[in-house]
Amino acid sequence: MMRARWLGVFAMLCVTSLLVGARQLEWSQLWSLSGDAWLTLTASRLPRLAALVLTGAGLAVCGVILQHIVHNKFVEPGTSGGLDAARLGILVSLAAVPGAGTTGRMLFALVFCFASGLIFVVIIRRIRFKNTVLVPVIGLMYGGVLSAIAEFYAYHHNIMQSMQGWLLGDFSRVVQGSYEIIYLILPIVALAYLYAHRFTVLGMGEGMATSLGLNYSANVALGLLLVAVTVSATVITVGAIPFVGLVIPNLVALRYGDHLGRTLPIVALGGASMLLVCDILGRLLIYPFEVPIGLMAGSVGGVLFLALIIWRHR
Repeated sequence: MMRARWLGVFAMLCVTSLLVGARQLEWSQLWSLSGDAWLTLTASRLPRLAALVLTGAGLAVCGVILQHIVHNKFVEPGTSGGLDAARLGILVSLAAVPGAGTTGRMLFALVFCFASGLIFVVIIRRIRFKNTVLVPVIGLMYGGVLSAIAEFYAYHHNIMQSMQGWLLGDFSRVVQGSYEIIYLILPIVALAYLYAHRFTVLGMGEGMATSLGLNYSANVALGLLLVAVTVSATVITVGAIPFVGLVIPNLVALRYGDHLGRTLPIVALGGASMLLVCDILGRLLIYPFEVPIGLMAGSVGGVLFLALIIWRHR
């Protein structure tokens, strides 16, 4: 009953997302399958909806995977340097291989994001006293260093303007023919669900995972690879979107627990719903203009992040 209710809310958000925009859709033209309204729906609104759902689901799943790997509830790509590393990888590709297309830039972002994740895990494992809030603070500092390197690199190669496009998530540029790489998130979410029980065991610690016959290092590397592919595809398509992978897994865990075999579909649905809500609000606040979804997700997610910290330390 509860899942049916959540699916109903998600369906309503999807319909609302299709109807909201600078251009009003005429139902008569839609039913007749002709006119500018049908072109707007198929070339802009439907691709944007698909990108929103896939990005939200992918980032939420990335967050829960990272939280089980690091054993900390306040870790996600935005608080572990993943988004900053992906931006740095894209900038390096722009300077080193100017002729590289979207796929080439994504590969650079993937390599940098994966390497950044490995370094972050090594740093956290070397910390003797792990505080719940200390780990994300270290991640934010680590991300700040990567961001500073990216800015220096962009300034040195005179590509600061190119960097701005990936600083803030924005779905307004998503149209048919320019977003299809985001569909890589579909197999990533499927693989995450297939290996959900392994990531659940990883969350119990290295000793427990090893005693249960799990190759700890290989599964950590697999999780970081899934995260890197998702983050790189997201950043190259729509830019950086923070806090989705932090807020949604925590809210789901508070209600349904930490067993990923049961909660991963709810996490994915929650991430997609959060991005839909942020996108709809962003399009309505200063209609007919729109607030970039990176700002909306950062504002909503930041408030919820502070609330979660206060909740866990009250």
